[in-house]
Amino acid sequence: MTARVEAVTPKGDEGLLVEFLRVYRDSIQLVIDEIWGLDETPSWTELHNMFYSRLIGMGFRAHHVSEIYKRAKEVVESTRENNGSKPILKKLTARIHTLDYRLDLDKKTLRVAVLRDKWVELKLEWYSYLDKYLDGSWKPGEILLSYRYGRIYVYITLHKDIVPREPRVVMGVDLNFNNITYTILDLNSELVSMGVIPFKGLKRALHLRKLAEDLQRRHPRNWRFLKWARRIRARWLNKARNILVDTAHRVSKKLVEVAREYNAIIVFEDLEEIKRNNNGGKRLSWMKPLWCYRRIQEYTEYKALIDGIRTVYVNPAKTSKKSPNNRKIKFINYRFVELGDTVTSRDVVASWNLALKGLKRMRGSRVKWSPDSPRSEAVKPRAKRGNPEAEKYPKLFTAIHK
Repeated sequence: MTARVEAVTPKGDEGLLVEFLRVYRDSIQLVIDEIWGLDETPSWTELHNMFYSRLIGMGFRAHHVSEIYKRAKEVVESTRENNGSKPILKKLTARIHTLDYRLDLDKKTLRVAVLRDKWVELKLEWYSYLDKYLDGSWKPGEILLSYRYGRIYVYITLHKDIVPREPRVVMGVDLNFNNITYTILDLNSELVSMGVIPFKGLKRALHLRKLAEDLQRRHPRNWRFLKWARRIRARWLNKARNILVDTAHRVSKKLVEVAREYNAIIVFEDLEEIKRNNNGGKRLSWMKPLWCYRRIQEYTEYKALIDGIRTVYVNPAKTSKKSPNNRKIKFINYRFVELGDTVTSRDVVASWNLALKGLKRMRGSRVKWSPDSPRSEAVKPRAKRGNPEAEKYPKLFTAIHK
C-alpha cells in the first residue's frame, strides 16, 4: 500500500530539496531527449554506459542515477505504446531508493539524500489511520517525493508478507450503478448467504456533472474565459471525483468485511470495454463514464490481499440470463425474474452464476447444482442479509405468488 503524507522542512532546507527535485526532473528529461530518436529503447546497461558519468558529475548518488534510468525508460516506452509525441516533464517528483533515505516512524521524521551527499530532514504530518501500519509487520519500500504549489508530499510504499487463506466459500459479486449484490456458496455449491450493499455515490456524482454541463450549456462560447464559471465548474467536478473515490473505498471495505467473515474467495466479473458498449441506450451511455466499477474492483482486490483473501475474475457472459439452480427462469421485466416459484432480481441471478463460475475456476471442472440441497429455496428473504427486492416491492412479490 502507499501512504501519502505532507511534510515540512523544520531546518529551512526547502531550497535544497526543490533544487534536487528540479535537477532530478531535468536529468530525466535529458535522458528522454537523447534516446527518443533511437529506433529501439536502450537497455539498462546501455543507459548506464551513456549517462552514468554525466549524472554522477551533477552530484547524484548511484541509486539516484539508476532511478533516473528506470523512470526515463518507462516514460519513453509507455509513450511509444500510445503513439504519443515526445514527452515533456513538468512535475517536480523523484523516486528515492531505500538506501537514500532514513525513516524514523517513532519521531515521524524522514531524512533524504540530495545532491552532493547532502541530507534534508523532513517532519511528517502523520495521520492517525496510518498507526495500524506501525505494528512491525509492514516494511517501507521506495518513496516518492513531490513538490506542488509550495507544499511537499511524501508517498511511502509499505509492504508485508501475506499468507493466503484457504477459502471455505465462494462469493460472487455483481456490480451495479446503485448497489453491489453478492451471493455466497460453499464448496459444494450450496447457498450460504446473499446480500446487497447500496450506495448513492454515482447518483450524486452524476448530479454534479449535470450541473457542470448545464453551466457550459448556458455559456457555450465564453465559459472558458469566465473565471467564476471555470472555478464553479472545477469545484463541482472535483467534488464528484471525491465522492466516487470515497464510495469506492467504503463499498470495497464492506465487501472485504463480508469476505473475511465467511473466509471467502471473491469472484468479480471481468468487464471489458463496457464504456464503449452502446447497450443500454442514451441514458446509460451518459452514466457509464462515471461508473467506477474498475476502481471498486481494484480497491477491493488490494484490501482483500492484505487479509490473505484471493480475488478472481471470470467471464460475465449470460450470468444474468441463465438459471443458477436448474429451475425454470422467467423474465418479468428488465430487473425482476421468476426463478422456480420465487421472484428475485437479475442481480441476484448474476451474482449467483458468478459464484458458480468461481467454483468452476477453482476446481477446473464443470460445477453442477445439487437439487437435493437443503438450501434450494435459494432466494428466500433472510432476516439479516436477505433479498432486498422482496421488502422493497412486497406487492409485486405477493401478486406473482398468487
